[in-house]
Amino acid sequence: MNLVIVESPTKARKLKGYLDTGYKVEASVGHIRDLPKTSIGVDIEQDFKPTYEVSLDKIRVIAQLEKAARLAETIILATDPDREGEAIAWHIKHVLTQDTKKTKKFVRAKFYEITKSAVLEAIEHPTTINMDLVDAQQARRVVDRLVGYEVSPVLWKKIRRGLSAGRVQSVALRMIVEREREIEAFEPDEYWEVDVALSAKQLKAAKVFLEENKFNLPDQSFIARAIQLNQKKYEPTKKDDVTDVIGLFPHASYTIQEVEKKERKRSSLPPFTTSTLQQAAANRLGYSSKQTMRLAQQLYEEGLITYHRTDSVGLSSQAIEMVRKYIGKTYGDGYLPASPRVFANTSKNAQEAHEAIRVTHINLDSQAVPGEGPKLAAQHAKLYDLIWRRFVASQMPAAVYDQTSLTIKAQPARKTQIESVTLKATGSVLKFDGWMKLFTASDDILLPDLEKGVTVHYLDHNAAQKFTQPPPRYNDASLVKELEKKGIGRPSTYASIISVIEDRGYVNRDAKRFVATPVGMTVSDFLLKHFPDFMEYEFTAEMEEDLDRIARGEKEWPKVVDAFYRPFHKKVGLAEKADRAQIPVEKTGEKCPKCGDTEKGEVVIRSGRFGKFKSCSRYPECDFTENIVETVAGAKCPLCGEGEVIIRNSRWGKPFYGCGRYPECNWASWRQPKPGETITKTVWAEMQKKREERKKKREAAEAKLYPERAAAKLAAAEKAAAKKAVVKEKAAAKTTTVKKKLTKKKSPKNLSSKPHSTASQRDLAKR
Repeated sequence: MNLVIVESPTKARKLKGYLDTGYKVEASVGHIRDLPKTSIGVDIEQDFKPTYEVSLDKIRVIAQLEKAARLAETIILATDPDREGEAIAWHIKHVLTQDTKKTKKFVRAKFYEITKSAVLEAIEHPTTINMDLVDAQQARRVVDRLVGYEVSPVLWKKIRRGLSAGRVQSVALRMIVEREREIEAFEPDEYWEVDVALSAKQLKAAKVFLEENKFNLPDQSFIARAIQLNQKKYEPTKKDDVTDVIGLFPHASYTIQEVEKKERKRSSLPPFTTSTLQQAAANRLGYSSKQTMRLAQQLYEEGLITYHRTDSVGLSSQAIEMVRKYIGKTYGDGYLPASPRVFANTSKNAQEAHEAIRVTHINLDSQAVPGEGPKLAAQHAKLYDLIWRRFVASQMPAAVYDQTSLTIKAQPARKTQIESVTLKATGSVLKFDGWMKLFTASDDILLPDLEKGVTVHYLDHNAAQKFTQPPPRYNDASLVKELEKKGIGRPSTYASIISVIEDRGYVNRDAKRFVATPVGMTVSDFLLKHFPDFMEYEFTAEMEEDLDRIARGEKEWPKVVDAFYRPFHKKVGLAEKADRAQIPVEKTGEKCPKCGDTEKGEVVIRSGRFGKFKSCSRYPECDFTENIVETVAGAKCPLCGEGEVIIRNSRWGKPFYGCGRYPECNWASWRQPKPGETITKTVWAEMQKKREERKKKREAAEAKLYPERAAAKLAAAEKAAAKKAVVKEKAAAKTTTVKKKLTKKKSPKNLSSKPHSTASQRDLAKR
């Protein structure tokens, strides 16, 4: 019997369906060993030798693997084909080698898609563990542990408890903070856009410009923009610059001065890499990087897409043959280029051997995706559809446009200081859709067929006041793009980087864009002041390159770590002597209810992971805190109609809306209710029932896929229930005891057993 070990139970389930009875498939459920949680786990004086510990929650998993390994002739390590997967394979081999008395044969099987042909091919042609990849992962883990263990305590002392720093996360935070400061410092400049609506036909002047970006254009009409005044560039910056110009438009004569026509081609983009997939999913589907990677992982494990952690845009010859056959059959030969399109890889990364992200079964429609696995749903289908379209489009011909540019001369009706105004109009028509057949094309901008010297006629004009805008805050797509551009981190780590700075309360999301919090700004400023090299973009990018060099076998990992650590450690010592940094707070002018009278503490508003809250200015000496209740103006609870609609934060930091009368009323929604919106108790009960059914279905699927996790969750729930029952029992016993005492005091027997006394007698006794 041969033993195949993978990381994921889902992956194990798929492989069991492909392999015969001569193979047993087991899952490690991720890493089985890691650096210890209670100590640094790195021997700095012994070439940064790491000490690994078996995770407590993996003891049963390891026991199961050891049992299976003892009976196996060959152990096939089929973990993911990247640095992390290589490291997991290495750790599994190490643990199982310690257990088995006989020397076992360990081999490595790498496949980039979980299909039967790919899996069998990998098992039939095994390799060995690539120690260069293991060393690169180990170096990253050690460096990140050193940074976390040495800088985070400094932040606790100098700013506040619970903060952390990271080699990459802190630099990503710096980018967001710098953008926030750019926005704060931005001063808008006024400018004007002057447009004229013209027609090839003689028509009466009419209202064309309705509101911003909305027009009522008659047939054979178009809009041109003023670009020159008296043959000089025209860039109006105030109202006075446009008043005289627009005054001459209604009576001016307009002549076509130049007509330029050309054909323009727009080629499709390469298939997705990890980075471009995250960007496209954020822009088109509104998914966060974390969400995209989670969905892609599940699609990969179900065998629907190739491995989703890749820097390559290349495609295998089999994939190209598959997609070209599909294009020719589905869309016709006109949509099939004479030869396959080949995209050049720019990455020097060791992971470049991977293919780009593509679907594995070209004929599988996105609507069928939810039926391909117990955890797959509509969100997976949307991401799958995006990957499918990008893959197919990459092998289709360019879209072809006819682009026309008109230059028009406006001549005033009477002699003024303005001799002429030059206007320009540009239009394009999609002549052949090519790859854009798979994507919604933007609307054509049609221009009438005009020749040089032809007269056109005035319809309407518009002068719009505008102001320059500050640079936009980063969203998932733009942040990932900038991180990749600067060489900070690697695409497979972007999701975790963003998650960490969110979880720490360094940034919040506002309309899916990242806003640096006062805490985030304070941390970034402190690190930039005391660890300037560590926070430099170029330094961080060079460190990433060194990790890639280790993966390619060009550098030794202890030397790379040493070169980083020695100067960094000195900076830590200096930072420990720095003054304490203060997080900016909002003053309320109120006295602290706890210490305001005695210690003069004031109530201030601070920012935390779950939003703003009230606190004492003397914190941590005074621990007064109070929640700030944020309500939706003019809205009442749709269910009970009495409570105000309160904005709360979930445990994941995502805002939701709930009734202010909770727990009497349990209405809640992710969507903000409109004023006057109502929901009946019957409808709400039905919604709750469906929600509970979905939860049970999800838990059942999870229990089937991850029995270890489900058992642990059940045990924790039973323990909590037992604890609750004990507390309830003690409370009931206490209540019973009190009731007995009261009954005893009030009983006639007790009252008659003592001599009665009058009020006066009692008063006398007191005297």
